[in-house]
Amino acid sequence: MYSAAAAAASPPRRDFISVTLSPEEAVGAGGYNNSKAWRRRSCWRKWKQLSRLQRSVILFLFAFLAVCGVISYTSMGEPWKSLTNKSLDDQRAEPEIPGLKLANPAVLPAPQKADANLGDYPELSPQKPPKLPHVRRGPSNLQIKPPRRDARLKTRHDTSRAVEEPVQADKEEKTEKSVISWRGAVIEPDQSTEPPSSKIKEPEKPSSVEAEDQKEPVPINERQMAVIEAFRHAWKGYKDFAWGHDELKPLSKSYSEWFGLGLTLIDALDTMWILGLKEEFEEARKWVANELVFDKNVDVNLFESTIRILGGLLSTYHLSGDSLFLEKAKDIGNRLMPAFKTPSKIPYSDVNIGRGTAHPPRWTSDSTVAEVTSIQLEFRELSRLTGDEKFQKAVDEVMKHVHTLSGKNDGLVPMFINTNSGQFTHLGVYTLGARADSYYEYLLKQWIQGGKKENELLEDYMRAIEGVKKHLLQRSQPKRLTFVGELAHGHFSAKMDHLVCFLPGTLALGAHNGLTADHMKLAEALIETCYQMYAQVETGLSPEIVHFNLHAQKGHKDVEIKPADRHNLLRPETVESLFYMYRFTGDKKYQDWGWEILQNFNKYTRVPTGGYTSINNVQNPSNPEPRDKMESFFLGETLKYMFLLFSDDIDLINLDKFVFNTEAHPLPIWVPA
Repeated sequence: MYSAAAAAASPPRRDFISVTLSPEEAVGAGGYNNSKAWRRRSCWRKWKQLSRLQRSVILFLFAFLAVCGVISYTSMGEPWKSLTNKSLDDQRAEPEIPGLKLANPAVLPAPQKADANLGDYPELSPQKPPKLPHVRRGPSNLQIKPPRRDARLKTRHDTSRAVEEPVQADKEEKTEKSVISWRGAVIEPDQSTEPPSSKIKEPEKPSSVEAEDQKEPVPINERQMAVIEAFRHAWKGYKDFAWGHDELKPLSKSYSEWFGLGLTLIDALDTMWILGLKEEFEEARKWVANELVFDKNVDVNLFESTIRILGGLLSTYHLSGDSLFLEKAKDIGNRLMPAFKTPSKIPYSDVNIGRGTAHPPRWTSDSTVAEVTSIQLEFRELSRLTGDEKFQKAVDEVMKHVHTLSGKNDGLVPMFINTNSGQFTHLGVYTLGARADSYYEYLLKQWIQGGKKENELLEDYMRAIEGVKKHLLQRSQPKRLTFVGELAHGHFSAKMDHLVCFLPGTLALGAHNGLTADHMKLAEALIETCYQMYAQVETGLSPEIVHFNLHAQKGHKDVEIKPADRHNLLRPETVESLFYMYRFTGDKKYQDWGWEILQNFNKYTRVPTGGYTSINNVQNPSNPEPRDKMESFFLGETLKYMFLLFSDDIDLINLDKFVFNTEAHPLPIWVPA
């Protein structure tokens, strides 16, 4: 590189320009021979021929340019030097997680440490709505920065609620079977890079964000600290009594198995990363590296293993940049592919990942519509990362087929589809609850994931929302809450699953991405209803299913609960929608509502020895009847959305760069080529 010192030591160099005005003059001067003496005489002659005014103007311009050059050098030199030094310092200070190799320099820091004294989780005074900056449309590059600092909490546990002691964060470290189960509910049987459609690119790795996109993280606040403490309490129970198993049974201090693949651990990986829990993350990573084996003779549900395991591994790969998680994702993705070997290409519900065989449930050849249409985000992303188009091709064929089917009602789909014929079955029943819910969610999210190019997906989504407005929306009494009911052979039912509370967030996400403003208005009405499903109940926790009163009755609330429906499974859907609503509106009431829900989880579901439990009776505060089960989605979804809800950092999982799968695992929005 040519240095300034070398330039100063070298002899001065003079350049000259020859100007020839006419051929006659050149001839009269004896011709042009390009000698130095000739050039000097020619230039001097032309200079003397200029008028005094012309010479003055030229000299003034040269002097002006020289002054500008000096000013520019002095103003730019020091910032450039400091920027260079800062870049070198940042590279030296980049944290590492022992044993975890990052594919690229990380970009989005996990939350900063923050001191907190939570006491008994007192109510926090409302703050001013955050000034949410204008967000550039379109995704940027992906990789997220590993946590720079720990927020290490020293906690002591009470039987009903957590008590937070004063915390001093550590210094920054330089270490880097006769039933169908639907999202944990038991249902009796009767649930950008150019899209690699034809040409697949080479496998991609998470890439660093441009320097201007790197911002200092917003310090975490007391409510986020409370979420971290709740997660650590839940994780303690899982680690002590269910390590490596699917789900914790906190009361009996044991575990239950569904697939035998460590569902809770995998579901919680990206939550730990986002919360900045480096030690817990590293411990879980070691288990994935050394203990997670998919080559076993076990039947898994295609949908649940896709959204929890495949989605969790892909998300963690993007956040951490660790190729271990991508390799595991490719392994499970390949083992799930036999499910698509059906006459209609509509996948079977169950796959034996060791034998490479697939089959429908024993009692039917049907699959649920939501299950076969809510695996697309994950398989499409797996194709993009691996360069193998078979994953996306399989799930895209499902969506194209469903797009053409008859049996819909103004965009609303039945709950079942036959894997042999490829046709809807059990026609005439329409719901946004179990067995159909995430079909509508993934219509919008696939459209967003693919860069808003796949118009069939948007068309089906918009038509479905109009169908909801036309057939399923009603108002309750006495508060006139807007709710989404069900339609069975032309008869309306005022029944609404808690699962339906995903809809306000989905509507808000669509409005944020340029869809009609009416969707945001409907989202605001529905999230109020979902909150009331908590607020009007004795424990402040929502039941699994509610029925709304359509006629005013003295002494009756809007919400009625039947004995069979009054259980709570620690579900995330309402908190999920609160997160979207706060992120897009900045209205602090959504944070306050979420804070109430977290307090009630701590009061009625927290187990002193570690973990949280689902309960059987949300109407009995004195005895909510714990069920002795902590679903994996409590760590994978509920607490993750809680933490994001309480954050004022719009870049903490930026919704213009990531789209969440239905298990709250963020996947990148594809950058247009």
